[in-house]
Amino acid sequence: MADRSLILKCIQAVSASQTTPTPDESLFDAGLLDSFSLVDLATQLESHFGVQIPDSDLSPRKFDTIERIDAYISSRAK
Repeated sequence: MADRSLILKCIQAVSASQTTPTPDESLFDAGLLDSFSLVDLATQLESHFGVQIPDSDLSPRKFDTIERIDAYISSRAK
């Protein structure tokens, strides 16, 4: 399990909104992420968690919630 508070900091770093989403809230529906900020978020996550996120993985479905981001980062860290 990745550090969810660090995931949230990464989201807030690329979002104009400082809203704190719930772990299962859609970041795209809440207006916290869009297709442009998703790329920035991937860069933040790579830097903070030391993982590589291929462009082919950059889809809203994989990064829609903090829970999904956590699961993705955890799977890449193995």
